[in-house]
Order: sequence, then structure tokens, then C-alpha cells
Amino acid sequence: MKVGIIGNNLTCLALAKALVNKEIFVDIFYKDKKINIDKTRTIGISKSNIDYFNKNISNIKKISWPIRKIKIYSENSDNKEIIKFENQRENLFSIVENYKIFDQLDTELKNNKFFKYKNTIRYKDLDNIDCDLLINCDQKHEITKKFFLKKFEKKYESTAYSTVIDHKVLSPNDIAMQIFTKKGPLAFLPISKKKTSVVYSVKTNKSDDADDVKNSIMKFNLNYQIKKINKVSKFNLSSLNLRKYYKNKVLAFGDILHKLHPLAGQGFNMTLRDIKNLLEIVNNRVDLGLPLDQSVCSEFQKRVKSNNLIFSEGINFIYESFNFENKIKGNFIDRSVKLIGKNKLMNKYLKKIADEGLQI
Repeated sequence: MKVGIIGNNLTCLALAKALVNKEIFVDIFYKDKKINIDKTRTIGISKSNIDYFNKNISNIKKISWPIRKIKIYSENSDNKEIIKFENQRENLFSIVENYKIFDQLDTELKNNKFFKYKNTIRYKDLDNIDCDLLINCDQKHEITKKFFLKKFEKKYESTAYSTVIDHKVLSPNDIAMQIFTKKGPLAFLPISKKKTSVVYSVKTNKSDDADDVKNSIMKFNLNYQIKKINKVSKFNLSSLNLRKYYKNKVLAFGDILHKLHPLAGQGFNMTLRDIKNLLEIVNNRVDLGLPLDQSVCSEFQKRVKSNNLIFSEGINFIYESFNFENKIKGNFIDRSVKLIGKNKLMNKYLKKIADEGLQI
């Protein structure tokens, strides 16, 4: 059995590694070997997902940084803490730098006999591709434009800025912080004792630039003695959910299926849950001696589409709630969140959703 994957991003490599670990042949079809990974970008991976990643994809314990607490603040409440999540027994999630996990997966795949990199394919070549199943993770590929344009999409009219700050050693530096500022959510995500990743999602304003972002970091910094703020990168923000997940034996995957606002750090976690579900379907087929064909795509869509859509809309609701409160200059949401945080049962339930996603 052979699976083809279109694209050469982190999702592609993680999915490919999960499949070759099951001794399924995988070809990745890519356009260009030279991939420049932004070294300011990080991903947060929940406890259950990082356990799954370490066991079923690749052991990334050495390159991940554990987070034991999450503290959320609001500028509307004078930068006071409005909710806190923590677990005394284990980590809540881990932060991994994108380029490190990409390099590790790339190296492991190149040394695997079940894996090959191949030149990109065209839409006209689909019928001649020697693959039982084709998974498309490339948003810019012509197959995406042919098959996967119908979607629910929301443009936030916001820009995300990311950077890494160097600071004096802070031990253990295991607290992630998010401040809901009047311009948008600002997250501090530790990656070592002396480095912390920062992501700032700002409502689009032509006057905003890297210096404005750096000034905001200094203004809302509550925990660090900053030595240096490194290069600031930026990207536009939107959310989407694809209407139909597949066409014939071609399955859309990763950011083509769904995109989220980064305020909850759940984008890659949703993709990892998708990988887990897809692998379960593939394993069942292999165990029963059944082919990997269009029915895999159909079953995958039935399993995950509803949960993904509801989860995405939940993130949208959180963003819009704080956004609306900023517009009216109120603090009703802040007070409500404080009450939820004090309720141990609700706090535990929210941590479970963030860790495992929706289970409907």
C-alpha cells in the first residue's frame, strides 16, 4: 500500500512519519527542496497530543519545553489575572519551535526505507499517480483550486506578529501568559530558561510596525528582564472550515481543512487529532486486508468534520467576545471568566477540552 502526500510542510512530515511507522509506503510530492522555516514560529502541543506524538510519530521530548501553568490577563481589568489553569501532577502542554521539529522529522524520513521525496504533480497527472490514497496539504496547489474552494471562511482583519525574546535566566520558566489587550491577544510562550516566544494578534492598522509590536511587548511584559527582542515576523489572520473534505481518492488535510485564530494555540492540535483519527481508519483497513481508497476519505469526514466545525466556532466565539468587550469598553466578559475560573469543575472541563478537543 502507498500513500501520496502533496506539500512539504510540518503537517505533511508528521503525517508521513506516522504512516511509515506503520510500514506504509509514502511519497511526498513537493515543489522545491529549499524550505525556509521561520525561526520565530512555535507551536503549542497539548499533553495528550504530545504523548501521542512521542509514541506514534517521533520522540520530541528533547526539543519540547513543558508548560505547567497558563495565566490569562485583561487590559480592561488593569492587566490583572482573570483566570488560571494549572496541573500540579503533570504538564498542561509543551512548546516546540517549528524549525526544530521540522528538521527532526525531515532527517528521520530521509533515512526510512518506506519514504521518498518526489517532484510535484499536476492536476492532469492524477490518474497516473501510483498511490492508493492521495492527501493534499498544499493550499496553493492547483488541485486545491480544482477540488477544495468551497469553505466557511472568516477574515479577522488582523495581523499576527511573532518573535522570540532573550531574557535573563528564569527558572523554571514554565508559565504561559496571555494578555487580552485593547489591540488584540498577546501571548508569552516559554521555550527555554532564557528564551520566550511571543505572538501578538493585532487588529490591522497601517501604522503598526515591528517597533510598535516591540513597544507593546515591553509594556505588557509581566515576568521577564528582557535583553533582546529578535526579528519580528508577521502573517495575516483568518479562519476557515472546508465544506467537503475529499474528492474521489484525494483527501484535503491540515490548514486546507481548518484554520483557527492563534489565541488558543489549537491549530496544530486539531491537525494532530485528525492524524490520530486517520491513522485509526487506515490501521483498521490494513488489519482487515481492505484497500486504502475513497471510502477512507468518506469515513474520515464522518468522524471529524462536525467536531472540527464546532471547535472552530468555539474559538471564534471567544475571540469575538473579547473583541466586542473592547469596543464597548466593558469588563463583563472578564468578570464571567473569573467566575468560571473559580469553579473547579468548569476549570477542569475547559482544560480537558483544550487537551483532547471535543468528544461528541
